[in-house]
Amino acid sequence: MADRLLSPRLADIIEAIDNIRSVLNQTSLETFEDDWQKRWLVERGIEIISEASRYIPAAVKAGHSEIPWVKVAGIGNVLRHAYDRIAPDILWKLAREDLSALYEVCRAEYRAALAREQKG
Repeated sequence: MADRLLSPRLADIIEAIDNIRSVLNQTSLETFEDDWQKRWLVERGIEIISEASRYIPAAVKAGHSEIPWVKVAGIGNVLRHAYDRIAPDILWKLAREDLSALYEVCRAEYRAALAREQKG
């Protein structure tokens, strides 16, 4: 996969995480549970992350084994097909605690991809 195809996918993940963080900024779990709009926005962001992650090359994923790539891709299927089984507190934990490592990896890979694109 050419780097020019990689950087937009990484940008999508970064932007989705930024948007999720914005939605959850200074929002308590209780408020999140009671606000269907915030939950839908977070769910959509996670769906985007899931879908974009499917286009990250295997070599990039192999270089970041600390990220559970199969789970990142799989959560989108859960949100699409088993949406009625997603508890708000699970979604909250995922958004608040589990996206930070992915965010840092994607930012680093994005910078590297842009640098390669500018050379090429």
